[in-house]
Amino acid sequence: MGFIKAFAGSLGGTFADQWKDFYAPRQDIPETAALFQAVPQGENAGRGENTKGSENIISNGSKIIVPEGTALITIQDGAITGCIAEPGGFIFNSEDPNSQSMFAGDGIFGQTIKQTWERFKFGGQPGSQQLAFYVNLKEIPNNKFGTQSEIYWDDAYFGTQVGCVTRGTYTLKIVDPLLFVKNFVPAKYVQPGAPTFDFSDMDNDAGTQLFNEVVSTLSAAFSNYTNDPSKGNRISKIQGDQIGFAQAMAKAVEDAYQWKSSRGLEIVKTAILAIEYDDDTKALMSDVKKADALSGARGNAFMQQATARGIQSAGENGGGAGMAFMGMGMNAAGGMMGAMQQQPTQSSYQPAFGQTNQQPTQASQQQATTQDPTTKLLEMKKLLDAGAITQEDYDKIKAQLLGL
Repeated sequence: MGFIKAFAGSLGGTFADQWKDFYAPRQDIPETAALFQAVPQGENAGRGENTKGSENIISNGSKIIVPEGTALITIQDGAITGCIAEPGGFIFNSEDPNSQSMFAGDGIFGQTIKQTWERFKFGGQPGSQQLAFYVNLKEIPNNKFGTQSEIYWDDAYFGTQVGCVTRGTYTLKIVDPLLFVKNFVPAKYVQPGAPTFDFSDMDNDAGTQLFNEVVSTLSAAFSNYTNDPSKGNRISKIQGDQIGFAQAMAKAVEDAYQWKSSRGLEIVKTAILAIEYDDDTKALMSDVKKADALSGARGNAFMQQATARGIQSAGENGGGAGMAFMGMGMNAAGGMMGAMQQQPTQSSYQPAFGQTNQQPTQASQQQATTQDPTTKLLEMKKLLDAGAITQEDYDKIKAQLLGL
């Protein structure tokens, strides 16, 4: 028969863990952190007696602070036991014997002896592990994305494939802390004394994985944005529409990797810092810009100016006599052409003042007939010189007037 010395350690640890404690976040947490451990305060301004309690055991009745913009998750022996997603102060309560506290009304003799016996079986240390972690529910900034080579997508507005090199940042939000911890956070970040899960940490493989997934879906994100009718299908709006493009990017990563439904993550806003289009896309955009400039009222004004310049040039090159016809517009000129194509059936002779209204003499008819085609032909020649009619039109009218 013998005794194991661990009994003394068991008893000392048992009484030390009777104290209630006060849990809060550490003070050195960066804003890019996603998960970090709640730590007991122990002492505050030189006051406090719970300096010898067991690590990773939370006594019944201990108070845990949940700041704004965070959620609290408790884990016991590797399993999630609770989640609080609202700010405030909360009292920890557990049925585990290691958490029983006489200061929480659990009794002093029965519970203490039972707790001491449980610890005795594990060599004087607690046979359980209780941890509390904070999950950042605020927008997590400065998550980078970028491409080293061109990405391509089919653009509805241009009606063809376009490409670019781009880089920027996005804000990330944890919308389901349970999914995030259970399905995405590596095990080393939910252990006692775990490092802070920080997306900006270059050694954080999980953060690197998110970067790679975003880059792989950028082509689909650009396609989602430029082919959305509600966006006007214009790529030029992307850099100024941080929320609209974020929605297109969130849809792309959700379709490919189920960030929200399986990891509890969502992209909220984006900031595109640079877009460098390839040479073909630049040339295409230049052509489209010119076409846009000539559309609508601006295009009509441009055509009017071009017509005026053409008329001025024709006048300076000997077509001035025909400008009166140009001023009437093309429709008026066309109507005149049609009228002149008709052969005269009777003389246009009118009696002079004081003469009787009688048929003109044969000589008068012959004079009117010989003069009329020539006058008309000269008028058509002026229109031809002014560019109002084509050479083919002029030759046709000439043949009709001359009876050829």
